[in-house]
Amino acid sequence: MALSNSRHAVAGDDFLNRNHHPSTPTELSEILYRLCSNVSGLSGDAVLPLYSYARRTLGSMEGCRKGADEYQIMERLKKAMVHNGREADAAHLADLHRRLQSQVLLKNRTSFLMLLAQLSTVETKNDKGKVSSSAFFKDSLPQHCVSTPYTGRDKDARFGGAGPPSRDNMSALTLSSVSSAHTAHSSGFSSIRGREIGSGDHRPYVPQAFVPSYLATPGAENNRLASSVGNMLRTVSLYGQRHTGDKSQYPNPNQGKQSQALVHKGDNTSLEISEQNLIKDMVYVLQGIDGQWVKYDSTKHMYKVDLEVGISKAFRRQILHSSKCGSFYNKIKAYMDNHSTDKAFGLVGQSFCAALHQELTEYLRLIAVIEAQLHQDMDPGLEETSSALTMGRLQVWLFDPLVHLKWLAALVDTSKGKKGGALTSHIFSYTQHGSPPLNSLFTHLLTVVSQPIYATLLRWMYDGELEDTYHEFFVASDPTVRNEQLWHDKYSLRKSMIPSFISMAQASRILLTGKSINFLRQVCEDRTPIKGREVAMKLDLTQAAGMFSQDQNSDFQQMLDSVYEVTSQHLLDVLQKKYKFLEHLKAMRRYLLLGQGDFIRHLMDLLEEDLAKPASNLYLHNLTGILETAIRATNAQFDDADILRRLDVRLLDVSPGDTGWDVFSLEYRVDGPIRTVFTPECKIMYLRVFNFMWRAKRMEYVLAQIWKGQISSHRGLGSALKAELAQVLHQCHMITSSMTHFIKQVQYYINFEVLECAWDELLTKVHEAQDLDYIIAAHQVFLDTVLGRCLLNDKSREILQLLRTLFDLIIQFETAQGVFYDAVSSEVVARSGFERTRKDRARKGEWELTEDIEREEKSRRQAFLASIIPSTRAKLLVLSTAYQDTVKQFLKMVASHPDASLRFLCFRLDFNEHYKVREPRGRMSTTRLRY
Repeated sequence: MALSNSRHAVAGDDFLNRNHHPSTPTELSEILYRLCSNVSGLSGDAVLPLYSYARRTLGSMEGCRKGADEYQIMERLKKAMVHNGREADAAHLADLHRRLQSQVLLKNRTSFLMLLAQLSTVETKNDKGKVSSSAFFKDSLPQHCVSTPYTGRDKDARFGGAGPPSRDNMSALTLSSVSSAHTAHSSGFSSIRGREIGSGDHRPYVPQAFVPSYLATPGAENNRLASSVGNMLRTVSLYGQRHTGDKSQYPNPNQGKQSQALVHKGDNTSLEISEQNLIKDMVYVLQGIDGQWVKYDSTKHMYKVDLEVGISKAFRRQILHSSKCGSFYNKIKAYMDNHSTDKAFGLVGQSFCAALHQELTEYLRLIAVIEAQLHQDMDPGLEETSSALTMGRLQVWLFDPLVHLKWLAALVDTSKGKKGGALTSHIFSYTQHGSPPLNSLFTHLLTVVSQPIYATLLRWMYDGELEDTYHEFFVASDPTVRNEQLWHDKYSLRKSMIPSFISMAQASRILLTGKSINFLRQVCEDRTPIKGREVAMKLDLTQAAGMFSQDQNSDFQQMLDSVYEVTSQHLLDVLQKKYKFLEHLKAMRRYLLLGQGDFIRHLMDLLEEDLAKPASNLYLHNLTGILETAIRATNAQFDDADILRRLDVRLLDVSPGDTGWDVFSLEYRVDGPIRTVFTPECKIMYLRVFNFMWRAKRMEYVLAQIWKGQISSHRGLGSALKAELAQVLHQCHMITSSMTHFIKQVQYYINFEVLECAWDELLTKVHEAQDLDYIIAAHQVFLDTVLGRCLLNDKSREILQLLRTLFDLIIQFETAQGVFYDAVSSEVVARSGFERTRKDRARKGEWELTEDIEREEKSRRQAFLASIIPSTRAKLLVLSTAYQDTVKQFLKMVASHPDASLRFLCFRLDFNEHYKVREPRGRMSTTRLRY
C-alpha cells in the first residue's frame, strides 16, 4: 500500500484525542489540512491536492454513493491490515472506530472513513500530488465482484518508477485473486480474468466464466456477497433510466483538455462523438434499451447506428457487432416474459425460464462491472490510467457473453412449442457441442431443467405416485380405467415426452416399476414399502445430471435396476404365494386343455346321452350335476377345493341344427389379481382351444364306439350272413381303420407336439420371469402358439375347414354304419326266428321245410340283400371317396404350411405314401418335395 495503515491509526488517534472542539469553518479547514499533512507526510504546496480532494469528498455524498456504508469501509480497512499481517493494528483501528462512534462532534463519519480509505491508497513520494485511479477503482467495485479487466501499461508508470510491487507500495491485490473463489463453478457468461495490477502484461485478456449467483458460498461472506451484488444490480438499473438533462453523470477524466463530447478531427468537417460517450450509449444497448445514437430496428431485428452521427467506420463495426448482445438479450427476455407466467408451460418450462434468468443475471453482473469501470474513467478527480475502457476492450470483454447469448437465443427460437420431456430432449441435443464452455453452459441448463422430471421419476418409482398436471412426464395415466384393467390400460408411455437421454428399455422399466407398485397397492392390497425409498427421497435433485451422463456415471442405471428388481420380485412373490397363480395355471391346463385324461373320458361317457339331444333341450343344472359326478368319480376330486369351485359348465350360443356336442364347453372362473394374466381375451382363446380339442376327442370317442360296434356285430353274425355281407363289412373296416389312423395322428400331434412342447416352454418362462409383464407375454405366446398349431388362426382357416369336414364325415360314417348294423341286426333276428321255427316243426313231427316256406324265406333274404347291400355300399363308397379326397386336399395344404410342425404332421399322416400312390403322376410332386 502507498501509505501504511498504522500511520492512519496514529493520525486518527491524534484527531480523536484533541482537547479543543472546533466550531468554525476556519478551524475545521485547519484540522483537515493538518490531518492530510500528517497522514501523507507531505507539507506546503505538495499537500494542497490532497487537501482539496479531501474537502471535496467530505463536502459531498458522492463517496457514499460509490462505496458502501460505514461498516463495510471499516471491514475493508481491517481486512487489508490482517492481509498484511497486522492484526494488532486492525484491533486498534476497531477500538478507534468505537471511540469515534461515541463522539458527537463528527456527524458525517462515513465520508471521514471514506477519506481515510482513499488516502490509504495514495502513491509514494515519487508520484506526489496524484490520486491513484486504482484507489477509486477498488472502492467502486466491491471485493466480492467478479474479476475486473485491467491492463497496466508498464510497471514504472503504475508504481511511479518504484520498481516491482510489494506489500508496502502496491494497491493490495490481484484481480484474479478476487474472483478465483467464484469462477470455479461458473455456469456460462464470462468476466475477465485479471492479472496483477501494474504487472506490465500487455496481452489481451481472455474472457472467462464467472460464478452464478445461485451457488452457495460457505462461511460468513454469503450475506455480504449477496448485498454487494444487489448494490451492483441496482447500479445497472439506474442505467435503465435515461439521464438526458444532467450530463455530469459521467464527467470526462480529461475535462481540462477536452470539454465537449463532439470534437473536430483533421479535415473532417463533421463532429465526431467521443469514445467514452459511445461506450456510455452501449451500456443501454447491451441491456436491450435504445441508446442516443444506437437504435433497434424492429424490421431487421438488429441495432443500427444513426447514419447522421459522426462515428468512424471502425467504431460503427464494433458497435454493430457488440450490439448483438442486446438483440439476443431482448429475444431471451421476451421468451421468458411470455412463458414465465404461463402455467400450461409446466414445471419443466418454468425451470427452463429460471435457468435462463440465472444466465441473464450473470450477464447483467458483467454489465455492472462495465458500468463501474466507466464511472472510474469519467470521474473528474482521477487521472487517466492504462485501465481506461475503450471500444476495443469492451469488444474483448463481450466476446464470450456474445457467443453464449447467441446460442441461448438459438435455443430459445428452436424451443418454441416444446415442453416437458420434449424440451429436455431438445436441450440435450445442444450438450453434444464440441466447445467445452458451451457444453458446460447447456449441461448446466439441462441439469436445472431436468430436475422436475427427476423428482417425478423418483416419486413414481418409489411411491407409484404420478403428479403430472401439465402432461410433461413420459408416463401417462388414465383415471377412468378401473382397477380390473389397471395393469393393461391405466398406464402407458407418452413416447413424445421420453427424453432422448433415456432409452426405450429404461422408460419401459420405469413404467413397469411404478405400475407394479400401484398394482400391489390397489389390486393386491399390499402396502409394503419399497426397499431404499427413504434414502432415495433424501437425494439431492442435482443428481438429475446422472440421467444424461450415463456414459460416464452408471448410478442412474443401477438405481433403475435395483428398484425394478425389488419391486417386480415382490409382486411375483405375492401372486405366487398369496393368490396361487401357478396352481390356477396348471388347473386350466388339466381341465380346459384336456390334460386330466380320466376325468375327460368319464365326463364324456356321462354326457353322451344328453349331448346327443338337440342343443335346445339341454339344461345347465343337469350338466352341472353330471360335471360334479365326474369330478367325484375321478382323480380330480383330490384337487384344491378353490380350484374345483371355479370349474363350471358353459353353453355356447345355439344355432339351428346344433346338438349338445356343438354347444357344450367347460369354463374356469378367475378373479382378483390373476385376472391380469387370465384376461377375458385369454379366456376366449382357451374356449376356442377347448372346443377344438373336445371335438377331436369326440371323434376319437366315436371311432372307438364304431370299432366296438363292428367287433360285437361280427360275433353275432352267422357264417352265411358274414359271407353275404363280406364286401360291405370289409369296406366298413377299411374306412374305420383309415379314419382311426388319421384321428390318432391328429390327437398325438395336438397333445404332444403342440400342447406339451408349448406348456414346457411356458413353465420355464414362468419360473425364470423377472416381472409380471414377462409372464403375461409368455402366457400370450403360449396361447398364440397353441392356436396357430391347432389351425385356429386366420392363416389356417381353410385347413381347419377341411379338418372339420373330415370330422363331419366321421359322424356321417357312424350314422351310415349304424343304419347298416341296425338292418343287419334285424336280419339276424329274422334268420334266428326262422331257425327256431324249423326246430319247433321238427319237434312236433312235421317237416322242417316245405317248398313254400323255403321259397318264402329265400325270397325274403334276397330282398334284404338287394335292399341293404347296394345302398350301403353306395353310401360307403361316397363317404370313402369324399373322405379320401378331403384327406388329400388336407395333406396338400398342410404340406405347404409355414409351420414346420404342421408339415411334419403331413409326413406322419402319409408315412407309407398311401395317398401319393393313389394320386395321378405329377399331382403330388410338390408334396413330395415338401416332405
